[in-house]
Amino acid sequence: MSLEQVESFFEMLSSEPEIYRQYYNNCCRQGFFSSCHWDTKKIVNFAITLGYRFTESELEELLFVSQPIHISK
Repeated sequence: MSLEQVESFFEMLSSEPEIYRQYYNNCCRQGFFSSCHWDTKKIVNFAITLGYRFTESELEELLFVSQPIHISK
């Protein structure tokens, strides 16, 4: 069920540009050469504010173990 929540969260981000901007601003730490370092704890906490429930390990499983997720801005 929680992996479905992660998928649903990213689908919502793909369809809501303003929420995606908030997500990016809250969960990304800028690195060298404008690379983005995502903070999984911040992603989970941001998702909670929107009513999604999943853990950091579930997020990492979907992002790094299963098929890649592509978010279009």
